[in-house]
Amino acid sequence: MTIDAELDDLRREVERLRGILPDRVDVDPDAVENGLAKLVLTLIEVLRKVLEHQAVRRMEGGHLSDAEIEKLGIALLRLNDRMQEMKGIFGLTDDDLQIDLGPLGTLR
Repeated sequence: MTIDAELDDLRREVERLRGILPDRVDVDPDAVENGLAKLVLTLIEVLRKVLEHQAVRRMEGGHLSDAEIEKLGIALLRLNDRMQEMKGIFGLTDDDLQIDLGPLGTLR
């Protein structure tokens, strides 16, 4: 699947979610920080998975040098470590960041 096809699938899923999610959110002032952190970390996790998928595709396609592979691997590991740290700060687990992407499956 090409990146354009993947982006088209993601766009369709975002549009589908717009129809499911409420127009207004009842916000508890005491839980705003945690809810916002969950949202932001979920979005970062989605982007991390996309980057990871693209990196694997580029490696398998032979489009990266050994040095680039090393740098990319280190960057992804650091991002993963930082995500673990941030989840700990806000008391979130991996399950808290799982979202159903419809035809694309569940973010894991």
